[in-house]
Amino acid sequence: MSYIPHTELEKKEMLKAIGLKSIDQLFKDIPLSLRPKSFNIPQGKSELEVVEYFKLLAAKNATHLTNFVGGGFYDHYIPAAVDALASKPEFYTAYTPYQPECSQGWLQAIYEYQTIICELTGLDVSNASLYDGGTALYEAAMMAVRLTGRKKIIVDSGVSLIYRTMLYTYTSNLSIEFVETPVVHGQSCREDIYKNLDDKTAAVIVQNPNFFGAVDDFSDIVERVHSKGALAIASVYPVSLGILKSPGEMGFDITTGEGQSLGIPLSFGGPYLGFIAVKKEHMRQMPGRIVGETVDKDGKRGFVLTLQAREQHIRREKATSNICSNEALCALRALIYTSLLGKIGLQELARLNYQKAEFAKSVLDKVPGVKVKRSSPTFNEFTLELPKNADEVVSQMINRGFASGFPLGRFYKGLDNYLLVAVTEKRTKEEILNFAKDLEAVLCS
Repeated sequence: MSYIPHTELEKKEMLKAIGLKSIDQLFKDIPLSLRPKSFNIPQGKSELEVVEYFKLLAAKNATHLTNFVGGGFYDHYIPAAVDALASKPEFYTAYTPYQPECSQGWLQAIYEYQTIICELTGLDVSNASLYDGGTALYEAAMMAVRLTGRKKIIVDSGVSLIYRTMLYTYTSNLSIEFVETPVVHGQSCREDIYKNLDDKTAAVIVQNPNFFGAVDDFSDIVERVHSKGALAIASVYPVSLGILKSPGEMGFDITTGEGQSLGIPLSFGGPYLGFIAVKKEHMRQMPGRIVGETVDKDGKRGFVLTLQAREQHIRREKATSNICSNEALCALRALIYTSLLGKIGLQELARLNYQKAEFAKSVLDKVPGVKVKRSSPTFNEFTLELPKNADEVVSQMINRGFASGFPLGRFYKGLDNYLLVAVTEKRTKEEILNFAKDLEAVLCS
């Protein structure tokens, strides 16, 4: 094991210091059946061999596909400046900025990130980021339980199944009652939500746009939720907020979401960025940490970590969460991306996504056998009803160079012929027309 730096003499000295004679004695409490007989580590390779090996692996990735897949993670264009700035060593080698006297750059970057999340969502306070959209939604649910003292949560089934699965997994050992309400014609079923809403309800969770791509104004639901003393939680797609009514305008108490669409590559599933924003009165139950603005002894503007809710920060059993991974690098990318776009740029980006999706709808609606579901307005993602099994269609479209969408039957029973299609600013008119042409060929084959 040449990668262990200690000499035999040093090992003996360390063992002697703890009163042991051998390494085996150190691990005697671990049964032999649980000890690995071999790590099966192959022989080392030269740098050239390693590079060639990973080139072969990378070549297996389907990088040639035109991407129409969404479902919560989107193929947006990332300006080159995002990589260039986020790759500066003072950022990518930094850790949690505990010492403000030597971390002002990082602290200000996080502070500006929090500001952008608040402006996007229309809520008062954001933290310094979370792991991803699913864990952020879990944290919001636990906030509601703590704030209300109740343990019943109503979850709309239009919320991503990935997020719902994470929510139920994280709470599996807690006595929390979850009630799922159905989606009717692509939107939240008010009747079922109101029927289940009572004085035991801690929160109602919805998603906008929901997993079917449908956009909704939840102001009426939020008002009814508040009348029962419960909290309203929304999971949102941040790019859509360039043109959609914000969660703050609808009255939501807590908003979460996946920040991958803000300058973070798809990367086969991560690392991603969870964001959360809350009303001011709820901020002391928000997980993680917040960067605040202050002044130094000379009256100069400065930044510090504040309201640190982790158990490491003296909170112990009163801690709200152990969010301690350095997600700040992903948050930095989101900050750089949104700063490059600016307010007008984000609005233009959102309109472009919406307009291209509407164009795709009009084109795909003309494909024989295809029905575009139009019962609800959408942003840049919409549902198609196909005359064939969607999984089979997706497989055949891959052979034609298209990642054509997400088969809804994988998440929802009875929707085997339904396909969720996403269109971002990267998709060209030519790509959309070719997509429709090849889809028609597959359906007619």
